Amino acid sequence: MPRYGVTAKKEMELLARMAAVALREEDLEESFVRSGGPGGQKVNRSATCVQLRHRPTGLEVKMQQERSQGLNRFFARRRLCELLEAQQMGDASPEAREQARLRKQKDRRRRRGKTERA
Repeated sequence: MPRYGVTAKKEMELLARMAAVALREEDLEESFVRSGGPGGQKVNRSATCVQLRHRPTGLEVKMQQERSQGLNRFFARRRLCELLEAQQMGDASPEAREQARLRKQKDRRRRRGKTERA
């Protein structure tokens, strides 16, 4: 399924990620909704917001990050992969590891700030 504005490399990465978390196109229920926000009359007339529902888990994602429907389809699938990874892997998921890394970084900065003020 080619998507407008997405490179072939990113497309292949997404397909590999979908296969890793056992996310199949047949399990997805996709609908398009009119977007809101900035973009003028164009946004009000075209349905570029993508709503994905994964039937087996019941997870839903609504994406209106870009003005292009093709890009929003890509971003919605990527976000759904992230949610499934977090659900399946827990603390070992890439998103959880990134949050832990940022938390540690903030703790270090806070400790450093306390010693410098004293």
